[in-house]
Amino acid sequence: MLQFSDLPALTGGTLLQLPAAPAAMQRLLLDSRRVETPADSLFLALRGPQHDGHRYLPELYRAGVRQFVVQDDVLLADFPEAGFLRVPDTLAALQTLATHHRRHFPIPVFGITGSNGKTIVKEWLAQLLSPDELICKSPRSYNSQVGVPLSVWELTASHTLGIFEAGISEPGEMARLARIIQPTLGIFTNLGTAHDAGFASPAEKVAEKMRLFEQVDTLFYCADHELIHAAARRQLSPARTTRVAWTRQRARFDAQEADLLITMQEAAADRAVVRVERARPRPQEHTFTLPFADEPSVENALHGLSVLLWRQVPPPEIQQRLDRLQPVAMRLEMKQALHDCYVLDDTYNNDLAGLRLALDALARQARRGRRTLILSDVLESGLAGAELYARVASLLPSHGVERLIGIGPDISRHHAAFQGLQTEFYPDTAAFLAAFQPEQFRQELILVKGARRYGFERIVAAFQQKIHGTVLEVNLDALVHNLNFYRRRLQPGVKLMVMVKAFAYGSGSAEVANLLQFHRADYLAVAYADEGVDLRQHGISLPLMVMNPAPDAFQKLRQYHLEPEIYSFERLHDYLSAAREAAMPAIHLKLDTGMRRLGFAEEDLPELCRLLRENAAHLRVASALTHLAGADEEQHNNFSREQLAAFARMTPQLEAALGYPILQHALNSAGIVRFPEAQHSMVRLGIGLYGVEASGQEPDALRPVSTLRTTISQIKTLPAGHTVGYGRRGQATDHERRIATLAIGYADGYDRRFGNGAGEVLIRGQRAPIVGNVCMDMCMADVTHIADVQAGDAAVIFGENLPLTELAARIGTIPYELLTNVSERVKRVFVAE
Repeated sequence: MLQFSDLPALTGGTLLQLPAAPAAMQRLLLDSRRVETPADSLFLALRGPQHDGHRYLPELYRAGVRQFVVQDDVLLADFPEAGFLRVPDTLAALQTLATHHRRHFPIPVFGITGSNGKTIVKEWLAQLLSPDELICKSPRSYNSQVGVPLSVWELTASHTLGIFEAGISEPGEMARLARIIQPTLGIFTNLGTAHDAGFASPAEKVAEKMRLFEQVDTLFYCADHELIHAAARRQLSPARTTRVAWTRQRARFDAQEADLLITMQEAAADRAVVRVERARPRPQEHTFTLPFADEPSVENALHGLSVLLWRQVPPPEIQQRLDRLQPVAMRLEMKQALHDCYVLDDTYNNDLAGLRLALDALARQARRGRRTLILSDVLESGLAGAELYARVASLLPSHGVERLIGIGPDISRHHAAFQGLQTEFYPDTAAFLAAFQPEQFRQELILVKGARRYGFERIVAAFQQKIHGTVLEVNLDALVHNLNFYRRRLQPGVKLMVMVKAFAYGSGSAEVANLLQFHRADYLAVAYADEGVDLRQHGISLPLMVMNPAPDAFQKLRQYHLEPEIYSFERLHDYLSAAREAAMPAIHLKLDTGMRRLGFAEEDLPELCRLLRENAAHLRVASALTHLAGADEEQHNNFSREQLAAFARMTPQLEAALGYPILQHALNSAGIVRFPEAQHSMVRLGIGLYGVEASGQEPDALRPVSTLRTTISQIKTLPAGHTVGYGRRGQATDHERRIATLAIGYADGYDRRFGNGAGEVLIRGQRAPIVGNVCMDMCMADVTHIADVQAGDAAVIFGENLPLTELAARIGTIPYELLTNVSERVKRVFVAE
């Protein structure tokens, strides 16, 4: 195990100071919020466009971390017991450490790259090979310049096989990943359009990706991808690398350009039957059934099948392993549950690295209440039971877990490892459900993590609060993507206030606020004091601005330290009266520069400044703000500039009256894009966070955050001339139609204006028009043109392929209205990769 004193020779860095108590470095730490075992952690202060790890050195030192790799000089007197190594590039040092670690394990290692399917192929290959190997694999989709070294660092002497994926976005990146992974085997999944912008041509991109395999013994790929096939022949030496290619083209197989010919024999809704012909080492034919029928899944499964055939696994055994293939859980979901609980559903992702990531997600939640882990036996870890569960037990306290419910014979046998926790153990899932009493879980965060064989989806269902078939899925990864899109546009030092009013635009205020707090937003804003109180009660500690404070809420403002926006002399006098009696939070002064809705006008400034000077002892001003009336429309640019000019005239007068500087903010989401020169000291991010680029200048830059979907309750055949729904508006005129009744209506927030053909939904990837009037709890769609539709199928109301902007335009409204109209009776599910 590496010691801190080994690092200078390994990295070429300069030793600034040795730690007072050196310890073996078992954990590489990149995030100050994820300290688990500080004594054996090494923190590397990475620097990027939106972050700088050096800012968090004092926080980490207070948490007990004593070993650091940095790029900057450090005031060593502030860290007397810590060791510091200075390097030119901390990311390069991280990669060097992982490269050194990989060299200690002379085992076969798969490297996997491609444009799509890397994570699925990795997970399925691990499922297919798990009967033969103890496998270390990338957790989730850890395939970046940072993710790959962290994945390889998980290798231990117990593993017999490694499987690591590698993703790149520009030239030069793959060579670094290849040095870290040092693959002996490879899979090139396919070539698509992802990251095309980073390369001069598809040929350059495939050549760069192929660099991962230049030293492998064997490469598996589909020869029907012409660019991959050509690059493999051009870049890989036949003396060094055996190419195992499969094809669906008879001519290519007959020309001996591929080793396997795969022919589709049968395709049903849930399975595909393929025939595989082999020419070498001797002619053979086999037929296999794949438990999937969609083309991406078939291609991903065929990569795994080619590996099994190459390893000479007997065909009957191959079929048994294919039958056990299951869809891969690509994301963690957070779901509302009974008795004000939340369930973090990470079922079917059951390795030790995946457990650590899920525990990180649990620890990130600011919501108050007990943390409970429901965990099955951890399978295929490569560790003996005693060591495995000792490691699991060591992770729990640092992540705030207070109660463990273990399910399975192995974890039950090692119950003694979990001293100090409240524990329960059950031999299987059925035994837990038989003893399940919902009232024993109140205001808890419950992480559910189990191997697929334990069927933990039944546990998640038992906890579910709402069983209404309509769900709003909120993609937290998309939200972070959008947050970073706007952050990249901010000048250094400009703060970010984020709007979480109106239930975070329908997305779920506490959950969104918690994510923003984790990603270090500077301020949050809500409309009313009650919204702020709710966030405080859910553990949100960020500064909070209340945009519409009523005098009867001033006591709550003080109690929960909520900062009001003051926009009129009446409200200012009310607040001054309260402030003279008791210390009150700082205020935000709203200036009216042209919106003509709320705020102090320019002619109000002399009186406003007088009041501020006279009441300086009772009042603290945090910021001055204004609201642009037309920032999202180019036709109003001149008016917006006039507003910004007025704001620039007014704020110096306020600061002169106060005698100290204050934050200034005028730009909303559209303004951040249109008027970067007017960022002042803070900006306010609203609808852009939720996936709507209101300026229209970069419509493809954001990711949709919310997907509203429902289910089909029933399918009916409507004869020609018959009608459906209230008012007999939905009529089949000259032909028979098939009508799907959907479990969503205007009580769920689906606008009545979408009725009678104005709206469409997505069913099985095809658009289906709404027929008849939208009812309170349901609506109807015409699915005559969509094959095989049945009750229980999902229907997307809005999402990635049915965008809010299009739907809003259809009924003459704006995306804000569609988002905020989604009723709170609709279950929110929060997903993250």
